[in-house]
Amino acid sequence: MPNRPARRTIPGDDLYRRLEVPPNASFEAIELAWRALLKRHHPDVAGEGALEIAKRINVAHDWLRDPELRSRYDASRHGSRDARTRIAGSAGWQPAGRTSPAGRTPSFTDPIVRRTRFLERVASLTRDELDRLACAESPPLAFVAAIRRFLQPDRLAAVEAIEVAVRERLDPRAWGHPPSRDAVLGAAHDLILGDFLDEHLDEPFRDRAHERLTRAWDSAVGQPRYGPNSTAVKAFVKRLGTISGTELQALEDRRPRGSVSAALPWPPGIDPAEDEGLRVSSALAIRDALLAVRASWPDPSRTVRRSIQQAAQAIVLRHAFEPAVFEALTAPWRAATMEDLSKPGAGRPR
Repeated sequence: MPNRPARRTIPGDDLYRRLEVPPNASFEAIELAWRALLKRHHPDVAGEGALEIAKRINVAHDWLRDPELRSRYDASRHGSRDARTRIAGSAGWQPAGRTSPAGRTPSFTDPIVRRTRFLERVASLTRDELDRLACAESPPLAFVAAIRRFLQPDRLAAVEAIEVAVRERLDPRAWGHPPSRDAVLGAAHDLILGDFLDEHLDEPFRDRAHERLTRAWDSAVGQPRYGPNSTAVKAFVKRLGTISGTELQALEDRRPRGSVSAALPWPPGIDPAEDEGLRVSSALAIRDALLAVRASWPDPSRTVRRSIQQAAQAIVLRHAFEPAVFEALTAPWRAATMEDLSKPGAGRPR
């Protein structure tokens, strides 16, 4: 039988403490902590006595940067379920290209100009943009909290200053709504920490850190309220405000596609976990559609809600669905209201 490589013995001490990060630290935070600590404890800087510390830092990094080894280590200390959850939350996606949060200002612009333009953009966010921010997935601000200890005083002061500046300029209702506030702060942190992250992270961690901090901002700012099919969605939402009891009953009698509890279908090739912009468009359209119908009918049934949700998402993604699939998804609405949502000017009787 061929010789198998020896299974590495799980370290007995706290590897997270070695790297000065919390147990739920992202892979990006682990990578950054490793580089920062190696600089601090490198023998050329701290003397020969630091060599052993540097070796221990490298061992911790070797274990915690590898998903399989980290899962083994976490399972030995915290149980396999916690380990799987932590790894899935950090490594279950591929990084996308980076865009600048400062109103898509090129990255070579002077930092002071970029900061000024970004804060001006925060102050001028429209209601549609604020509503999209409220539906966006919050960026991992725990990552920024985990690396604060490795920032130089001037960099830390800049982070704290832009947080204060964002609070002064952001709509108070948005600041009081954690997802909206965190979406803006994530972009602000990327603006201040961009070159620091570039210096301390290699690929794929570098692009992934930037993408995670700016993902929510980029999915909301400068985008139509409901994405590329906003006009049709607005007509649908407006029509729901005038829906009659007879039409609601007809929706009740028509079973929507799939079970009421199943996830809403997405077109092939589009993943809501990857395309945050379309996911936000769908979430906002569904939210507004249900609010519109509840204005006149406060307690629609689950079947009615499902039909409305399914139709709203289908209109948002109409450009990506095959015509036959779109027709099937909107069939309950068409049967109840005699309106064909696939036609221009949907919302008017045919």
